[in-house]
Amino acid sequence: MSTPHLASLSSFRALRHRQFVAVWLGALVSNVGTWMEVLALGVFVTEVTGRAEWTGGVAALTYLPSLVLSPLGGALADRFDRRVFISLCAVAQALLAACLAGLAFTGHLTVHAVAVISLLNGCVHVLSGPAYTALITGLVPKEDLHSAMTLMSAQFNLGRILGPVFAAALLAFGGVAWVMFLNTLSFMAVLLAVSRVHAEPPVVRPIEPKGLWADIVEGARMARGEPGIRMAMVSLFALALFISPFIALVPVFALQVFGSDASAASALISMQGMGALLASGVVGALAVRWGRERVVDLAVLVMGPVTVFYWLSPTLPVAMGTMFVLGAVYLVVMTGLSTRYQERTPRELQGRVSSLAMLLINVGYSVGVWAQGALADRVGVRAVTASSAALFLVAMVGLRLQRPRTVDVAST
Repeated sequence: MSTPHLASLSSFRALRHRQFVAVWLGALVSNVGTWMEVLALGVFVTEVTGRAEWTGGVAALTYLPSLVLSPLGGALADRFDRRVFISLCAVAQALLAACLAGLAFTGHLTVHAVAVISLLNGCVHVLSGPAYTALITGLVPKEDLHSAMTLMSAQFNLGRILGPVFAAALLAFGGVAWVMFLNTLSFMAVLLAVSRVHAEPPVVRPIEPKGLWADIVEGARMARGEPGIRMAMVSLFALALFISPFIALVPVFALQVFGSDASAASALISMQGMGALLASGVVGALAVRWGRERVVDLAVLVMGPVTVFYWLSPTLPVAMGTMFVLGAVYLVVMTGLSTRYQERTPRELQGRVSSLAMLLINVGYSVGVWAQGALADRVGVRAVTASSAALFLVAMVGLRLQRPRTVDVAST
């Protein structure tokens, strides 16, 4: 049931819970497949079109459905068995990946087909995301929530390391079709993991059930009315808008700025993942020593400068080094802000509040990655992305100055 050594390490305390471990492993396998697909499709679109706007635009389509579907996904996550809901979404994503594989194997894969399937995949991901987040928070007690969120980010970034490495090898020897095929199989791990999770006790609902819209409004009022949740979500939106596009624009940076190939893009993505893995192992100890909120606030302030240094890197080796640091800081910021709003949310509202956070993150990312990609084609990748990172620093300093004192009190 528990391991004393792991229990003594605050970053790994969530590993004491077997159901969490099962979901963690299933998510890892699925994320390896997803990151294989992300790199392969990014390289495919960049090579076919030669334009950063297309690369960023196709990536944005995966997150754009959040504008409409994210609140709906949150309401559904709080109404139905989350295990069944997640399983159905995993099957749908596997079918979409199979469509990409079929088109690639038959030589009919096009940028437009990638765009359409990315949009559909985004719809499914947006609907399942709140249920997945709510499921995770129910697998561990509140005192282990930050550990669980850190470990989930760690597995996401471990997938970011392994996926591009496998994808680069397959692109060199087997082509994009085999990448899509293996990603299809990876969703089976999600189904197996969810089958190991016990059913949750039913949520006590009003005798006269409210409609979906009323549920969505209730979650929005909760998020707007609680200062800590509100400030965390504003920060996450700014992070997605100004900083997160670096993820989708890696192929552009590697191929167009440094004149390299898919292996360079794979190396940059992997360096981000390794930085995040390192951070996931030490952030718990740092939080115990200096306080979690202080660590997160410091990471938020250095996020902008670190990203500027990455985009202005003069050579590929320097970019790889700064990407390592960027990956570490990015994990601390993302997990810290996510934990901040989740630990303040009642269990019965977690799906809806998580969906609002996903809405802000995905809309911010969609707008940011498309706008930065489009501007990069006109004025240069480095100028646009570095300026965006500087704007994030300005926004976070201003937000910190306006933050209500009640947020700091509630965080201690």
